[in-house]
Amino acid sequence: MKFLLMNGVNLNRLGKREPQIYGYTTLKELEERVVARGKKAGVEIIPFHSNFEGEIVERLHKAEDEGMDGIIFNPGAFTHYSHAIGDAVAGINVPVVEVHISNIHAREEFRHHSVVAPHAAGQLCGFGLYGYEMALDFLINRGE
Repeated sequence: MKFLLMNGVNLNRLGKREPQIYGYTTLKELEERVVARGKKAGVEIIPFHSNFEGEIVERLHKAEDEGMDGIIFNPGAFTHYSHAIGDAVAGINVPVVEVHISNIHAREEFRHHSVVAPHAAGQLCGFGLYGYEMALDFLINRGE
């Protein structure tokens, strides 16, 4: 199995940006953690980050072309308004789990709506970085 680990806008600032919400772990450390967890489970994890909407759309399309078995995806703020990304998730035949470090439903009103969630296999939020591992476990075991 092979999964894409996708992080969107501003997630390159993990460890620095609002650590009281997002913690002190960097994106690189998070990616290493998920890659190691995948390796233990016999799964290849391909990390990808971009702050650019078009690059994210292109990478989602490419994930299907590459035969990815699933995508763990934190779109960041694109979650709430990028219909292009929502359409890209809807338009691929790869299960996507939307992940958010904080509980987006307990934050500002604009964060409560996701244009990705209606097209995702599921959404995890509020579990901190552990949400990424939960998404990985789901993708590995979803056929059971």
